[in-house]
Amino acid sequence: MSAVAASVPVRAANPGRYYDSALQTDAIKLLPADYVATGEPVALVTLLGSCVAACLYDPALKVGGMNHFMLPGEDSNDICGRYGAHAMELLINDLLKRGARRQRLLAKVFGGGNVLSGFHVDPIGTRNARFVLEYLAAERIPVMAQDLGDIHPRKVCFFAQTGRTLVKRLPATRDDEIARAERAYLGSLARAPVAGSVELF
Repeated sequence: MSAVAASVPVRAANPGRYYDSALQTDAIKLLPADYVATGEPVALVTLLGSCVAACLYDPALKVGGMNHFMLPGEDSNDICGRYGAHAMELLINDLLKRGARRQRLLAKVFGGGNVLSGFHVDPIGTRNARFVLEYLAAERIPVMAQDLGDIHPRKVCFFAQTGRTLVKRLPATRDDEIARAERAYLGSLARAPVAGSVELF
């Protein structure tokens, strides 16, 4: 991961690396505000509730990456990956540094499920999903596949070199571990400084 500012906490490079026995490959797990760009033959894995993950890749160079953001907007005092606008910039810039060409980038986007109770008017998941599609349209990055919205949490596995993506919809419960984790994360933010085809498995 690229450092973004001395005052912004950034997780160590690839802290969630592990061997995924189900996928039979090395993998990197992403948490909210994380992003990873790589040319390695690894799977990038994340769990999404109302968060969105954008998976971008350059099929000619065989580099790709994923981000995981919690909020669509941005705070002018914070250039952290938890906000969609910054998460997209961080990922695109890292891919370009690795030799990817902007005009070759393709996208697959996931998440934005309305898993949090108590948010009925324009909920976070809906705003995240709308943001990522509007951002990619503005940047003229084609969306090759998407699985957005609804009320389901999702597990997403993205193979950075090939662009292959696996999506597993998880049971739609409003009080599961993912929803609780997102509520806790939203609380920490308040205290902190400021469709194509989808392969299901």
